[in-house]
Amino acid sequence: MTGPVAPEIIDDEDINPEFVDAIVRAGADRIRTCIQCGTCSSVCPSGRRTAFRTRELIRKALLGLKEEVLTSPDLWLCATCLTCLERCPRQIKVTDAIIIMRNMAVEEGYMLPQHRKASRKLIKTGHAVPIDDANREMRRELGLQEIPPTTHASDKALQQVQEIMRRTGFIDLIEKAESE
Repeated sequence: MTGPVAPEIIDDEDINPEFVDAIVRAGADRIRTCIQCGTCSSVCPSGRRTAFRTRELIRKALLGLKEEVLTSPDLWLCATCLTCLERCPRQIKVTDAIIIMRNMAVEEGYMLPQHRKASRKLIKTGHAVPIDDANREMRRELGLQEIPPTTHASDKALQQVQEIMRRTGFIDLIEKAESE
């Protein structure tokens, strides 16, 4: 028989008070108004299927636990569906905060391998899930064009999407993460 689990101890050196300030400056200006009501976690579709707990991630960010947040695989489980924002009694842009923290994580070299792979595909093809032979065959069977009218079919469109990724810094962000 096991006893109660000891609470995790937060050491002073684990706290980075500038972390939440950086999140606020990047655009999640209402994050400090979070009352930890749990609405975000209770309505989260990802949380129903994974260990993802929005409330826990936001609480750790508010506590300044930068390293713990940025290295957590949970940071990448958000589906960015905005359900949390729609239900938040404080109208906190939770999804924006998570995207901001993901960007911070990538800048510091933390990114799940699956997201790194999808990002490379996005840069190369303009699609995170490019069309493959099985999809081409299914499209033919459905009477559709084998190649959809997207960046798959237009070099010009792909160049435009890649230019947007270049201008927004996405390509630099991913290349920096790749080199680290």
